Amino acid sequence: MPAEGVTPELQLRVEQWYYREARLLDGREYQKWLALCAPDIRYVVPGRGNPLVDNAEQGQESMLSVERELEGIESDGLPIRDETLPYLMLRVERSYKPNAWSENPPARTRRLVGNVEILGREGDRLSIVSAFHLYYTRPGSADFLYAGQRRDVLVADAESDYRIARREVVLDLAEIRYPTLGLFF
Repeated sequence: MPAEGVTPELQLRVEQWYYREARLLDGREYQKWLALCAPDIRYVVPGRGNPLVDNAEQGQESMLSVERELEGIESDGLPIRDETLPYLMLRVERSYKPNAWSENPPARTRRLVGNVEILGREGDRLSIVSAFHLYYTRPGSADFLYAGQRRDVLVADAESDYRIARREVVLDLAEIRYPTLGLFF
């Protein structure tokens, strides 16, 4: 059952917004993507530990909860990324500098976004979870497939429909074997 106030039209509008965002990122239009970020954005990629199952919580969903594995959001662990708009602006600006050696030649990416679920609506803010796959390749290197979940808060905006006020990216990884975690997910 959809959250209160979620109509098929709203669902379609949000999904279209996510597809546009993916197209901008895959097209390396990072400056346009940055315009989709709210001035007070918080962009977080928590670390993900591999804790053993807590048998003291046997029979409860918390025993296997993903939240137990995340580091750096509300725990003492260190997030992989915890950024605000100025940091995102620096990362975007750096992408267009001739000495951005790590991205020369640029990587080729393709994002697939799915399982878009609007969890709640509060005023002009939407709480949304979605799943993603991100294919990444560079000339002369192996191909990589990133997967994970995005937990977003989008705020309504007259120019771009929505802006990202908060994004938490939960990567589905047990070990870091990727060439970079500096991508925009």
